[in-house]
Amino acid sequence: MHDSAVGEVLAGLKRAGVSVACYLPDSLFKPLYPAMDADPDLRTIRVTNEGEGAAICGGVFLSGRRAVLVMENSGLRASVEPLARMGLGAGIPVVMLMSYRGEMGENNWWAVPHGVTMEPVLDALRIPYRVVREESEIARSIVDAYELAYASYYHSAVALGGGIVR
Repeated sequence: MHDSAVGEVLAGLKRAGVSVACYLPDSLFKPLYPAMDADPDLRTIRVTNEGEGAAICGGVFLSGRRAVLVMENSGLRASVEPLARMGLGAGIPVVMLMSYRGEMGENNWWAVPHGVTMEPVLDALRIPYRVVREESEIARSIVDAYELAYASYYHSAVALGGGIVR
């Protein structure tokens, strides 16, 4: 991830009113984590798994604040149960910002399943998402994800792919 993309992510989170970021680090977002940790307007919480992060983000929503779950797209599979319970069962939205592992151009065999499963899992859970491949679209996509999630009381996701993360 380029420094300019990191700046776009932070700008989008600020414009969306996000005050808490839960994350499980992945290598594609490596430059993003120290920037989030250093931002005085953003409280960061490192989680042990993505399902835990989804649950914390749901709790932040219930407190009247906004949170983001930042993870590799493989974490979507790990967070399916809490996402289904909160979104389908309780109307508690979680906004996810994911790196898109396994898309065209992936050169790691172990990451291919992440790309194969991400969009079908999002579709199965009826989670609206946007795949962003241009830095100029990052901030607006994050803001759009929050507007939809908080209007619908349901999850949304933004996946950063292409040259943004490689």
